Amino acid sequence: MSRGLRVSAQVTRFATRLAPEPRRALKRALRELAFERGDILPLEGGLTGYHRLRVGRHRVIFAYASEGALEVLFAGERSLVYEVFEAEFVRRIRSGPARGA
Repeated sequence: MSRGLRVSAQVTRFATRLAPEPRRALKRALRELAFERGDILPLEGGLTGYHRLRVGRHRVIFAYASEGALEVLFAGERSLVYEVFEAEFVRRIRSGPARGA
């Protein structure tokens, strides 16, 4: 069964900056992710509730949405993706909407 994918703007921007072959590999991996196939692992610690998809030297962070879709939230180089994702997204999600906005 295929799940819907909601891909963030960050992931789209990241993909457009990749060389052609890594970009194709990322697109293939996302198509397979819709069927929950690929090198997928649940994350731990401060990133509990999120999962990662390994695509060569890149990592894609995603979560299962309540309605069954997959939210593809962040992609980047393996060396930085977890730290950057936690700093930029998880803290923002946990703190709720910005006040006075």
